[in-house]
Amino acid sequence: MSKKKPRPTPVPAAPIPGLIDAHTHLASTGATTQADIDAIMERALSAGVERVCTVGDGLAEAEQALAAAHMHEGVFAACAIHPTRAAELDDATRERLTQMASDARCVAVGETGIDTYWIRHDAENTADLATQEEAFRWHIQLAVDSGKALMIHNREGDADMMRILADTPKPEHVILHCFSSPLDVAREAIERGYVLSFAGNVTFKRNEELREAAALAPVGQLLIETDAPYMTPEPFRGSRNEPSLIGHTAHVVAQARGVDVETLASEVSATFDRVYGLG
Repeated sequence: MSKKKPRPTPVPAAPIPGLIDAHTHLASTGATTQADIDAIMERALSAGVERVCTVGDGLAEAEQALAAAHMHEGVFAACAIHPTRAAELDDATRERLTQMASDARCVAVGETGIDTYWIRHDAENTADLATQEEAFRWHIQLAVDSGKALMIHNREGDADMMRILADTPKPEHVILHCFSSPLDVAREAIERGYVLSFAGNVTFKRNEELREAAALAPVGQLLIETDAPYMTPEPFRGSRNEPSLIGHTAHVVAQARGVDVETLASEVSATFDRVYGLG
């Protein structure tokens, strides 16, 4: 019986100055203390990654994300309750998230949205669709009220997500994080002015349609992200991800768009600044 080949140890691409990581989870990568965050950002900076937005999927991790943003000048935070955990959005959590959204280091309300995948695969531990929709609508209003970008998680919820976004107040900036939807959704999202953010899965060989979506997005409506510690790009798929590895994704997206990677880095950096209110 043949043995599985060991996964190669992930290494960054050659440094690309000016890179950003629009969505990562520093706490989930194990970076929670000042020393942890400094170390992971030092590796990121060595790969050219100057700034990241770290995200919480629940109140505890949102608190960690905001704390990290206060520990390092290159780290910013997004705060919200993940749709699968939407039942946790009680009055006290709403009050705290409202406070967090007013913090200058919090640049987005997210990740919030719709996830029917986990409803189907783990309904016992996942908020039902009605609860997810109620929480999503509340987060949308928070983004509007706070003037912060809305960062959306969408897993097999295209129709519901687009329906809800169409009949709610529109935040100034809407980001579809880890964009993984079909091309018709990409086209409609672009027409509505949303920003498509592409993670490591855009590098997977079978995801040609995602690369087509990345090519469609106009300059100013495109971001790249790691979603670390998940979505590690090829050729290190399956290994632990972190911001320093985003260069591999940048190369694939640049190739799909027919531009050099330095141009892509400059464009997405400018979009990061504009969407997150840092320009």
